[in-house]
Amino acid sequence: MQAPKPTEFSLDLAADLNKWRVFLAIGELGSLTRAAIFLDSNQSLLSRQVNALERECGARLFNRTGRGVELSDIGQRLFPQVKDLLANAQMLEAEIRSNVHEPMGRVTLGLLPSIGATMIPRLFKEVRSRYPGVSLKVLEGSSGQVEEWLADARVDIAIFYRYGATLPEQERALAVVDSCLIGHKGDTLTARGDVAFKALDGLSFILPSAPNGLRTALDAVARQQHVSLGTVIEADSLPLMKSLVAEQGLYTVLPVHAVWSEVQAAHLQAARIVDPPIQRTVAMVFARTKGPSRAITVVSQHIVSVVDEMARSGMWRSGGAGVRAA
Repeated sequence: MQAPKPTEFSLDLAADLNKWRVFLAIGELGSLTRAAIFLDSNQSLLSRQVNALERECGARLFNRTGRGVELSDIGQRLFPQVKDLLANAQMLEAEIRSNVHEPMGRVTLGLLPSIGATMIPRLFKEVRSRYPGVSLKVLEGSSGQVEEWLADARVDIAIFYRYGATLPEQERALAVVDSCLIGHKGDTLTARGDVAFKALDGLSFILPSAPNGLRTALDAVARQQHVSLGTVIEADSLPLMKSLVAEQGLYTVLPVHAVWSEVQAAHLQAARIVDPPIQRTVAMVFARTKGPSRAITVVSQHIVSVVDEMARSGMWRSGGAGVRAA
């Protein structure tokens, strides 16, 4: 019987996968600057790495343009194979770590600033104390940005708001959030526990600019109720909204957890909007192109735990009661 022969592999260019990770990031983002931000590196280092990789390949992988870089013909042919190579390497690494060691690795979260400000400190404390091998990377942006990061697998877990009674099948409802009218200290309207939507008529608001889920919902209800929302300034910055409400006597609409510390310190006031209420669901979803590693799984479990803790303190209602999958 002939003795079995080992499989022979001769690796040179593929021996160091990190250089191909750089290639992939630049190819996807079309910019050295954006790739440097994504990889926590710097532009000059990535430029040197690309030049070295092109010398090793003996071919130009990118064409420089006035707006950034784009894949050359050779780069375009290599791109899907490199992406598959790195995806397989990542799955292998996750499998090894999940079966041999405690959860390890970096988990990237994409979420809205109004959620992150209160959730992340609690989540970081729990994960760091129980799983020292797991690190967190947090990206904050608008709902549209978070969904784009999710589609591109730039984040492992996305958390955002959904409006309506149903969720896509792959999304998990974490909590139901009431929208509140936010006013300055001593404001008589927001001193009440609840405020009818019609009471918003003629008030001076700072609101997020469209397209925005909350803005769309507010405008739709305002049309139905024949209410005029006096939007005197538009801003997508949560700190700016809080500042102008406190200092300039404007109003805004936010979930109470977004102003929790300011309300507790009596710097701002919040009254729940009713008749009709404006509610949204906090939803969590995994990137479709990534199978959850143990690190991602334990972080998601702690997210649920933190959401329940926040619900017990009165920030929202946990469980997403009444929300069903589409």
